[in-house]
Amino acid sequence: MNILNFEFKAKTDNIEKAEKKLLELDPRFAGEDLQTDTYFNVNNGRLKLREGNIENALIHYERENTPNAKQSRVLLYKHDPDKSLKDILTRSLGIKVIVSKKRKIYFIDNIKFHFDSIKELGTFIEVEAISENGKFSPEELKDQCDKYMVFFEIKSTDFMSLSYSDLLLKS
Repeated sequence: MNILNFEFKAKTDNIEKAEKKLLELDPRFAGEDLQTDTYFNVNNGRLKLREGNIENALIHYERENTPNAKQSRVLLYKHDPDKSLKDILTRSLGIKVIVSKKRKIYFIDNIKFHFDSIKELGTFIEVEAISENGKFSPEELKDQCDKYMVFFEIKSTDFMSLSYSDLLLKS
């Protein structure tokens, strides 16, 4: 599945306050997931295998490491949990880094909200404005992200330009 999205990630010291604020908008709660993202060595973009209770997917994506909302091009393959897929990827590509997180997932229309806790890194808000099959333009997606930056009162110093995997590799 080809997906275009705009997203931002911001560090927060009060994830409960941000989640409570979102709840005022009556989002759909998808659940709490314990996710393991295994990143593999690739020449272009990033390739990760997501294993969780809610989401299981092989995801390839390309995006710039910039703060604020940034565009991502995503190829997503949803699958049932299968140890052999991870074994094949590990043997053929090698593991770059593993990110383990506790994630609460909410939706409002095409917007996906993550409230993440990563033991080694802290707590984060991630907002993804998602367009499948060209339903939304890049400009519309960026506007949606910008709206939630203001809503959550994200300060410029809170934005994360790097992925969790990059942050772990730097620590």
